[in-house]
Order: sequence, then C-alpha cells, then structure tokens
Amino acid sequence: MGPSRIIAVRHGESQANLAHAQAGDRPLVYERGDDEVSLTDLGLLQAQALGRRLAGLPDGEAPEVVWCSPYLRALDTWNAVRESWGAAALPVTVDGRLRDQESGAFAPFNLAAISERFPGEVRRMRAEGPYAYRPPGGESLADVVVRLKDFLAGLREAADGRRVLIVAHDSVVLGLRHVMAGRDDAELADVLRFAPVLNASLSVWRAAGGGFEVVAFNDVTHLDPA
Repeated sequence: MGPSRIIAVRHGESQANLAHAQAGDRPLVYERGDDEVSLTDLGLLQAQALGRRLAGLPDGEAPEVVWCSPYLRALDTWNAVRESWGAAALPVTVDGRLRDQESGAFAPFNLAAISERFPGEVRRMRAEGPYAYRPPGGESLADVVVRLKDFLAGLREAADGRRVLIVAHDSVVLGLRHVMAGRDDAELADVLRFAPVLNASLSVWRAAGGGFEVVAFNDVTHLDPA
C-alpha cells in the first residue's frame, strides 16, 4: 500500500539563499559547498514556525516517521522543527536520494555569473528547458525525478500505512509533485508552474484510490508575513 500521508517541507532560508537574493542581477561566486550551507537566523525562525504548525496537527495527521536530506540546511531545519514541535522522538532516516538537484560546474555561481563564464551552456539551457537541461557534472530535474521514483518505491514498504515527513529541497518537492501525480515524464515541464517552492513551506498528500492526492501545496500560512 505505502504511506497513508506524506508531508514534504523545504528547508528554511539558507545562507546561500540570502547571498543569491542580495546579489540580485550581479554576478555571484559562492564558495561554500552545497551540502555545507547552513540556515540564516530567519531560516531558523521559519523552521521553528513550521514545527509549531506540525504541533497543531490532529493526531491522525501528524507525522510518525521522518526522512531527511543529508544536506546541512535540511538537517538543521529538522532539528529546529523537532525542538519547536516538542514531539516524542521519531524515527529519522537520512537519505541521499533527497539531496538537492546537483548543479555540477555551476554550483558556486548565480545565473549572472554563469552567463559570464558559460555563455554556450546558457544558450543550451534555454533551448532544452530547465527540466531537461543537465549542467556539466550536474543533474536535470528529470534526473532528480528518477531518484525520487526509487525513493518512493522503497517507501511503500518501509512506511506502509504510516504518516511520513520529508525534509528536503525545492527540486525534491517539485519532483515529488510530479511523481505522486502519476503523470508521464514527457509532461515533467508542467510541474514548473508550481515553482518556486518557498522556504519552510509545507506540502501534503494523502493516499487515495491506490495513489496520492494533493491536500496542500507550498503552504506558508504558518510563517510571519513580516
């Protein structure tokens, strides 16, 4: 059967998110490794608010088990969520298949810097589309979907009948939306209309008719608008 409910959250604002926002259209070289990026103070507050949101869920909707990306910003988000939630210790599995989309040679750069250094690749990216384009040494969104299909297949047995919390990244949440909708991969580009997945957002699916139906997506009503 598989999980009865899946809640997927994106990590809170990270230091890299902030650096990219501050750079705007100016070229940025961000040297810290993607797996090492931590949360900002705001990101920590967002994760705490998410924990309070989970604490307010009815018993029949609250997560029972957790799967988390191995990247620091996701692990820090889960730790802040757990402390704010105040729930009893839940089983936690760190799974590399939930890592963010790998940017390969583009990892240190924002789009302005990529355009300066890799103009030919930018032209190819625009021609192929962001769901199909694979940067040198990196992944396309289609590649992320492949590993998420494998992850969800294993989850059917590992979390059968249970309510699952997934703590991960924007590309993962988008990929999950595509996979759990059961749509053909030729339609993968359509999932980009749901982007961007916001920091500390909450997306919920429940089991229905042998598949999953969306209950909420990209919900940030628990965050302070200020």
